[in-house]
Amino acid sequence: MRKVYYVYNPRTQTYDRIYPTVRQRLLSHLRRLFIGMGLGAVCFVAPLIIFGSPSEKELRTENSRLRAQYDVLSRRLDEALYVLQDIQQRDDNLYRVIFMADPVPSAIRQAGYGGTNRYEHLMDMADAELVVNTTQKLDLLVKQLYIQSRSFDEVVELCRNHDQMLRCIPAIQPIANKDLRRTASGYGRRVDPVYGTTKFHEGMDFSAATGTEVYATGDGTVVEAGWQTGFGNTIVIDHGFGYQTRYAHLNAFRTRVGKKVVRGEVIGEVGSTGKSTGPHLHYEVHVKGQAVNPVNYYFMDLSAEDYDRMIQLAANQGKVMD
Repeated sequence: MRKVYYVYNPRTQTYDRIYPTVRQRLLSHLRRLFIGMGLGAVCFVAPLIIFGSPSEKELRTENSRLRAQYDVLSRRLDEALYVLQDIQQRDDNLYRVIFMADPVPSAIRQAGYGGTNRYEHLMDMADAELVVNTTQKLDLLVKQLYIQSRSFDEVVELCRNHDQMLRCIPAIQPIANKDLRRTASGYGRRVDPVYGTTKFHEGMDFSAATGTEVYATGDGTVVEAGWQTGFGNTIVIDHGFGYQTRYAHLNAFRTRVGKKVVRGEVIGEVGSTGKSTGPHLHYEVHVKGQAVNPVNYYFMDLSAEDYDRMIQLAANQGKVMD
């Protein structure tokens, strides 16, 4: 029903009917149209703003699912890195110790990727920090797995050479000394018998009569056989695997440079050449260039009781002979 409009006429004190013009009617219809369209738009847009469109809901759900998957992946990478760390510790502290190999340096195990920023292309992604952190863990895991794989290859090679290594490691006394009576002085700080000063004695002294046979303590190759200042007539055997032994103050040589010798083979005779106060053999063991205590390398010769007694005798500071 169309509305009818009236206006009060004070002169006649009556209401006169108003007949709007076409323009007024058009404006009225347009106004109603725009108001209706505005209300319709508000009713349509408001729920979208408050609740989102179906596609936005789907995207939010997908993003939430991806974020949860990244969280799970990140936790699993942490667990894998923890397991790998345990394997690395066993490798360094067990497998390599058994074969007397150096541990893999931490600088190599923990080395990162140099050069340009590998993750710059990920910084524009949503949840960039989570994505980059997870990717870094994955890269670290891949690199450490590669290093660990190479380390195990080396351990496998050490296993293959284990029997040969056991033959080469110095493992007996360099002279016949079953009763241990020939043990004169051991490794450590001692008073020099000639100069009377304290110095570090890098080997062990065995007192014996001139001409007593001297044995190679492990398989190897003679690399020196000649005179050395202070040591007199000296033989040095390279056993491989980082081991060398020195036999000093000899009276005579019974081997030559370049000869391959086996454990127990006679290589010389006890003497008193060089700086010496009497017939004896000065014996040293070097591991990777460093002198070590020879008393730890008689395990094929001594029982547990004899080993304890050898340690006590070797600690005698009064009988150093060179």
